Amino acid sequence: MLKTIFSLPADLYKNRRLVLKLAKNDFKTRYAGSYMGTVWAFIQPVVTIMVYWFVFSVGFRSGTGDLGVPFVLYLVAGIVPWFFFQDALIGGTNALIEYNYLVKKVVFNISVLPVVKIISALFVHGFFVVFTIILFTCNGWFPDIYYLQIFYYTGCTFLLVLGLCYATCAVVVFFRDLTQIISIGLQVGIWLTPIMWIAENSLKGHEILQKILQFNPMYYIVSGYRDTFIMKNWFFQHPGWTLYFWVFTILCFLFGNWVFRRLRVHFADVL
Repeated sequence: MLKTIFSLPADLYKNRRLVLKLAKNDFKTRYAGSYMGTVWAFIQPVVTIMVYWFVFSVGFRSGTGDLGVPFVLYLVAGIVPWFFFQDALIGGTNALIEYNYLVKKVVFNISVLPVVKIISALFVHGFFVVFTIILFTCNGWFPDIYYLQIFYYTGCTFLLVLGLCYATCAVVVFFRDLTQIISIGLQVGIWLTPIMWIAENSLKGHEILQKILQFNPMYYIVSGYRDTFIMKNWFFQHPGWTLYFWVFTILCFLFGNWVFRRLRVHFADVL
């Protein structure tokens, strides 16, 4: 088990320059051929945020109750980590298919390919974290020591999606429909996390349902971002929840790594 956990960090450190170079190239070439290039990576999520804000804040006149924060801030604090998770999961799932020419090279360590896609998504996430900080500052919520937790929760998202991607990128080579299944799952997941609504207010009298929703590991991360920007709570103030998340993430990583290693010998033949 320990060998499985520490083998990947060792591979990443050994190939760190190559991984970073591939991630930069992946980010640059994603929108190659379009006039605005990588700008589209930022425009699309911003437009999505504006649409959700208009629908829920203006159309449905949603509020945040006793939180005392504008709905747009509550929305952004929750949706920014979701964008990272979504982009990284989709990209990491298709990593082997997209880089099939590298998979066929015997000397190339293909275990770093999902990491390349996740780091590429991390570049965009960094921009939106800065965007969120500026947005909160403009509304009178100034940076404080709690903002250090951004690194922690970003790391949580990175490791969670990495474990998932090792399984999904291996399976999708043989079962291409998995990409569509994941897309549908993400569409449903954004509503179950929750991001556009406040579970504590909407699920009053339904505590069991709220507890069930908390089994979603992204619920922990989204709540963590809101604890950082709005609630001003530390992650260690939720010891049980934190323990559950890390147990889930480690098991997910071990399972994903096991699936990846079992199927990797057949990748070159299928691709």
